[in-house]
Amino acid sequence: MCLNEVRILKRSLFILCLVILTSCSGPSNQKIELTVSAAASLKDALAEIKQAFEVENENVLIYYNLGSTGSLQQQVMQGAPTDVFLSASKEHLTKLVDGNLIDRNQSADLLSNSLVVIGTNTETLKIQSLKDLSNDSIKRVSIGIPETVPAGKYAKEAMQAENVWDEIENKLVPAKDVRQVLSYVESDNVQIGIVYKTDASVSKKAKVLYEIPEGFHTPLVYSAGVVKNTKHAEEARAFYQFLQSKEAITIFEKYGFKGLND
Repeated sequence: MCLNEVRILKRSLFILCLVILTSCSGPSNQKIELTVSAAASLKDALAEIKQAFEVENENVLIYYNLGSTGSLQQQVMQGAPTDVFLSASKEHLTKLVDGNLIDRNQSADLLSNSLVVIGTNTETLKIQSLKDLSNDSIKRVSIGIPETVPAGKYAKEAMQAENVWDEIENKLVPAKDVRQVLSYVESDNVQIGIVYKTDASVSKKAKVLYEIPEGFHTPLVYSAGVVKNTKHAEEARAFYQFLQSKEAITIFEKYGFKGLND
């Protein structure tokens, strides 16, 4: 074998080794996956938020874990993999801050909402106050479980403020979150449900019968925070900051939420 052939062989072996090493190291453009645990009532707005954020952050994929705020809070406390927590209740996020699971400096109040009484589009009942829910003509009323669903807690507070909780309690059909309340109404499993105004706005089968005055319950505040044990702190902070941006708030407002600076 001549010297030139040896050089060609060595060069070929070198290139082959580079190819093998590159293939073993895996793709260089692997994306970061963020898990965001969020209140179910944010579902529709968050779908658009995800698209907007991923366009600006091509190296990140957002995965939502949607449910009742109380259940999601418990998951974080038990160590479930979560990067960002989005709560329908300031109280639940504050508990995680106090428990040293979310950094106080990486948490903020974002939005507000309204609580409404809903029925199907064919419902003829006239609801002028929560006292009307005690009428014999109303047999079943669904609310979120007050202990785990903020909307259910607010509904209970409002009924207690109107002194009708004891009369209505035996009619209640509990639900795991506000979207289940909405589905119960839409499927005629109950006559009446209490949900956020934003949930009612996305339904084609339900209508608002009565809007509950804000003074009847704890202020409806949505809060967000970065979970301390996130493995992707930089990306989690970027998403948390995006949630507070004018672009994101505009999207939330499109779905009926209210920015707290409005």
